[in-house]
Amino acid sequence: MKKRAIISVSDKNGVVELAKALAEMDYEIVSTGGTYRTIKDAGVEATYVTEITGFPEILEGRVKTLHPNIHGGILAKRTPAHLSQLEELGIMPIDLVVVNLYPFKQTIAKPDVTLEDAIENIDIGGPTMVRAAAKNYQAVTVVVNPQRYPEIIAQLKEKGEIDQETRFSLATEAFAHTAEYDTYISSYLKGIADNQKGFSDTLFLQGEKIQELRYGENPHQKAAFYRESGAKGVCIGTARQLHGKELSFNNIIDINAALELVREFTQPAAVVIKHTNPCGTAIGKNLSEAYERAFEADSVSAFGGIVGLNREVDKATAEKLAGPFLEAIIAPSFSQEALTILTKKANVRLLETGSFDQPAHTGFDVKKVNGGILLQDIDRGRVSITDLKVVTQKAPTEAELEELLFAWKVVKHVKSNAIVVSRDNQTVGVGAGQMNRVGAAKIAFEQAGNKCQGAVLASDAFFPFRDTIDQAAQVGIKAIIQPGGSLRDEESIQAANEHGIAMVFTGMRHFKH
Repeated sequence: MKKRAIISVSDKNGVVELAKALAEMDYEIVSTGGTYRTIKDAGVEATYVTEITGFPEILEGRVKTLHPNIHGGILAKRTPAHLSQLEELGIMPIDLVVVNLYPFKQTIAKPDVTLEDAIENIDIGGPTMVRAAAKNYQAVTVVVNPQRYPEIIAQLKEKGEIDQETRFSLATEAFAHTAEYDTYISSYLKGIADNQKGFSDTLFLQGEKIQELRYGENPHQKAAFYRESGAKGVCIGTARQLHGKELSFNNIIDINAALELVREFTQPAAVVIKHTNPCGTAIGKNLSEAYERAFEADSVSAFGGIVGLNREVDKATAEKLAGPFLEAIIAPSFSQEALTILTKKANVRLLETGSFDQPAHTGFDVKKVNGGILLQDIDRGRVSITDLKVVTQKAPTEAELEELLFAWKVVKHVKSNAIVVSRDNQTVGVGAGQMNRVGAAKIAFEQAGNKCQGAVLASDAFFPFRDTIDQAAQVGIKAIIQPGGSLRDEESIQAANEHGIAMVFTGMRHFKH
């Protein structure tokens, strides 16, 4: 009996070559719409689907393949009972289903897409054929990925059929294809609904694998990096690596931390990250000065660090970056002169994001716990000088207010409990991830040393007791920024007044666990 293949694809890559090969092997090719025209225009004989169904396309093409003559041929097991029933009904078995779906993902990626456009790009007949063929993989071969056409052609030419191991692999890929497709649709529609009702009752995580990683946080852990579906704007998921070794699991986490912090600043800024915390952050008159000051903030910790910059890397900055050992550098772009300098270092990873004038990627922050998933808005909370509430007898000067806002932007990106000490728009002490706020402050003060004199302090959350204020006074801190909201706020305010320290409340907390 002559074998039959049905081909109906949105992605036409390689379809002519496949059709020609199948025709040479005496397959009857059944096709639809644009695929039929593509195959016929290439000189390959094909049968239009309506000749098989005996029924015209209807409803502006919404119904073409939804017919027993198609799905009976796909779903029939090759048993005497099923084959007898097909023969009785005049249905010919279909041995090969080559289908990929309407471009829903590409459609919703368009900035001017309408809900109507999206709805019309929801494929119905295609997924139905794919799922039917994948279910019956023991008898039917289903192909959704054009990259597998050469493999199919080669195996048919060599063996005359597709072996069961390959059919199972193709069926697995097919179900993943339809699952991904349905997730895009569901996520898109839920995104519209969620603007009105908040978080969805169900959660679908969807991503495209960018690369297998050598290992995870530690060598005994397997890992891979996925780009979030629909990721756009400035983010680690869309950044482009220009040079250097393959990114590691820890590199990606640290690079993300560097990018998220350095985006906080409009002035030329630089940050050096170690283990997701900023060991040095600074702004300057230009990028070169900003990087130099950020590196000097903690040059010991900066060894092997990740650098984030918010301007194109120029020659002067590149010459300074080329000196110490750095794991990676991320910036909007690199000048050709900068690339010439930095690419001489074989291992340093260089990543560009494109202009920071683009919006940051929106979406959710996802944290995995054993047996569950936590979802929250990304912390884009910001405050300005007008948001600050002076709570002490002494008010900060205008210069101190600017310095306090600098420290506040940094402490937002430090693991809690977090204390940041800064002076002249440069961090001089960072206390990160401690079990109590006094311990975090002690680390920051010890790191800053004499630079505490005349510096400001930022705390990511309120002070439960006055002890940190008393310590700050002893080392010479002149102004403090904190969220406020403690039951003992008055004790902290009283301590600041006793020591002549200016203190402001932001009304916004920045825990980072």
